[in-house]
Amino acid sequence: MVNLTEQIPDPLAVDEAVGSSEPTPTIQVEREIQRLQRRWVVELEQMRRFHEWLDGKRLARSPCRVVGDSRTGKTIACESYRLKHPPMLITGQAPTVPVISWQSPPESGNREMFEGILNTLRYQLSRGTLSELRSRVYRTMKACQVEMLIIDEAHRLRPKTFYDLQDLLDALQISVVLVGTDRLDAVMRRDEQIYQRVIMSHRYERLTSAQLVETSVIWEKHVLRLPEPSQLGSAKMQKVLGPATSGYIGLLDRILREAGVRSLQRGAKRIEFSILKEVVAECR
Repeated sequence: MVNLTEQIPDPLAVDEAVGSSEPTPTIQVEREIQRLQRRWVVELEQMRRFHEWLDGKRLARSPCRVVGDSRTGKTIACESYRLKHPPMLITGQAPTVPVISWQSPPESGNREMFEGILNTLRYQLSRGTLSELRSRVYRTMKACQVEMLIIDEAHRLRPKTFYDLQDLLDALQISVVLVGTDRLDAVMRRDEQIYQRVIMSHRYERLTSAQLVETSVIWEKHVLRLPEPSQLGSAKMQKVLGPATSGYIGLLDRILREAGVRSLQRGAKRIEFSILKEVVAECR
């Protein structure tokens, strides 16, 4: 399943309507390049299983961890899950927001986390003490009936911030999902009590060789959508993509979209082997 999660207005729409009924080749290329600049979410089997796992944790109100290397798709998968559970607006009442997510900046403390949560819930911030911020977070999350809080880049949190997360768990009885690299486990193991609270975990793995072939074909069909097939799943293309990506889906996406844009700029109708090698050579 393919979902477009971000779409920018097409600045060429007016020109096309005023001009001829058929867009010129230059305009067509520009529109295709703009399309490739947008972010697409492709729900692979790995993401579908992960979303089912999150469903279980949300329903059980269980805290948990999601761990994996950078560029394996953790952030996109979590954002996609949030978008599957959008806010419900009722006139005269606080919105119901089942799932919220916040990405931790480096060295985030309690105040940064509380302000980030309130910003996510569109709460109008005003100055206050840490204790007042904490109370606002509890009241607002309860009013919005939050069921799950996803904290991305959780390994960036300062160690003492995890104690406030533990209190939040006890006060609101929600599922808190901590997402990060292996550094997250290293940080949390420093306090056995906190680590035991989020003992359940999901490992977001890199793509296997077989999955890389399958994903390359899916990207060619659903994301790139060039006029002619590029045969990205062929042994010849995979011989370049395999070592270049090492199974990281984020890197695969960047390489293929860059190669797609470069191909369109040069008037090609598909990604030629030479163009793919050119792009991969820059990934050093």
